[in-house]
Amino acid sequence: MALTGGDVTLEKKGPVAYLTLSHGKYTVVTWEMRQLVADRFAEIDADPGIRVVVVRSDGEHFTSGGDIAGFMEVDPMDFTDLGHNVTAPARSAKPVIAAIDGYCFGVGCEMALACDIRLGTPRTQFALPEMNLGMIPGSGGTQRLARLIGLSRAKFHIMTATRIQAQQALDWGILAEVHDDRDALYTAVDALAEKMAAFSPIAQRTAKEVLDKGVDGPLYTGIDLERKAYAMLRSTHDFAEGVAAFGEKRKPEFTGR
Repeated sequence: MALTGGDVTLEKKGPVAYLTLSHGKYTVVTWEMRQLVADRFAEIDADPGIRVVVVRSDGEHFTSGGDIAGFMEVDPMDFTDLGHNVTAPARSAKPVIAAIDGYCFGVGCEMALACDIRLGTPRTQFALPEMNLGMIPGSGGTQRLARLIGLSRAKFHIMTATRIQAQQALDWGILAEVHDDRDALYTAVDALAEKMAAFSPIAQRTAKEVLDKGVDGPLYTGIDLERKAYAMLRSTHDFAEGVAAFGEKRKPEFTGR
């Protein structure tokens, strides 16, 4: 029987939005929660006051994955667009930070891989365990993990359902930082979000787009995209403000224009 309930709450603290997954100790992601992720990001993307997004969980673990039994109650045709909702962080123009403590499995791992920056703790573990069910990841996991850690490593971890421990994830670039415990993690994430929120929103948005679109193409295509984006930013108010602030030895006040 499919699980119901769970929530994805949205809280704003100044220019930072906190998206919190909530569904018990293991934070099992229900079918309804998947759509809530997309709904919350639609709110975030429509709010110019939000500059940075943090995704976290209020359970003991970031998430142990999706509602496995519930998948048998979903029509196969409904899986055609599987993952479009939980991968909303990748499509958001705003930088998204994932704060990951404990398990980050299945759909939760795929959601985290769709975020821009991931921070964890020594107890953070990543896994795409779908092979145990006679299935493969279906929300971008095969493609994003391979691009992040390389094809050979991705094949091993997906085809054997082997977990990736925190230190391994840090060494391979899945995690940007590892902090001592959840309190230290959340303190570091808050500081990082505040730092990023102080930068020019248009420069942050452009950097994300250039990196995401350029990385899969030929080098010359990425460089051409970078040059055009650089030229576009030259005409912005924020760039003029940044140059002026540098010359005047003061902190710039970016507005996103």
